[in-house]
Amino acid sequence: MPHTFFAPALDLTMRIARSYNVDPVPLLEASGINPASVTDPNKRIPDDRVQAFYDRIAELIPDPNFGLKCEQLWHPTQMGALGYAWMTSSTLRSAFQRLVRFFTIISDLLTVELKETSKSLSLIINIPNLEAVPAFRIDAVMAMLLAMVQSNGGEAFHPQSLTITHPEPEDAGPFYSLFQCPIAFGAKSNSFTISIADADAPRSCSNTQLALLHDQLLVKYLADLEKENVVERTKASIIDNLPSGNISDTIVARSLQMSERTLQRRLNEFGTTFKSILNEVREDLASSYIRDSKLTLTEISFMLGFSEMSTFSHAFKRWTGQSPSAFRGNISG
Repeated sequence: MPHTFFAPALDLTMRIARSYNVDPVPLLEASGINPASVTDPNKRIPDDRVQAFYDRIAELIPDPNFGLKCEQLWHPTQMGALGYAWMTSSTLRSAFQRLVRFFTIISDLLTVELKETSKSLSLIINIPNLEAVPAFRIDAVMAMLLAMVQSNGGEAFHPQSLTITHPEPEDAGPFYSLFQCPIAFGAKSNSFTISIADADAPRSCSNTQLALLHDQLLVKYLADLEKENVVERTKASIIDNLPSGNISDTIVARSLQMSERTLQRRLNEFGTTFKSILNEVREDLASSYIRDSKLTLTEISFMLGFSEMSTFSHAFKRWTGQSPSAFRGNISG
């Protein structure tokens, strides 16, 4: 299946072009992209057309480091619900986790993963056929990550370190001026690293309720993107029904317009079960909620669909090895 790209995300590149007095509209049309699609959150564009658009812009911009302009021009609307879920995340860790979980909505060409050590948390950006990807596209992703982190962590925030796969450019000054951290060029992977302390520090812009609403939108979008993936559709239905406390495979099957037996069979084809998915969704949401000090443990319990606080405590201890109160005490201390 050809790779596709979230149409509104092209607004960032259009802004970059205009900042160099380049009109992006004719370049979109020459690349087979309808300019009107950039404002449509339901539109996706084949990645080969996106790359053709990027290449045409690169030919007209004399600055080889123009991808770094993303830091100045990024806006959450360019990422739809993911941009706002990021903005309202309680910590940078939870924001990173959302990016890993939902980045395929922006581009299914790239994948993102987390790597953690005792002192740092890194986002690793995986790009297939890396040798064919121009340096400016890598620069743009790294600069966009900086803008995103600063939107959540403050304008003075900078990463602990970066690794970038392309060779060091002739003029690397703009990179060090922008990121203000050690950078390893010619690396084996592209990574953006922050300290554990920064990853888990509470953020004043957090809003768990809004983040959850955006998560629901993202799960539904992902389910629509992968209409044949019954796992994602099941997750979306579970998230919808959790707060009601009335969650079962029967209810989810009905919402997906299939019988309970059909749902079980379809999930088995993906090597999973309803119970496993329910547990995964609850564990994922609990990891975000528990870090939000504004939510009581009782509220979290009911938001996850548990009828009793003791049941939630038992499940949380199974996931983490600690009770919810002990876990919260450790991260706040």
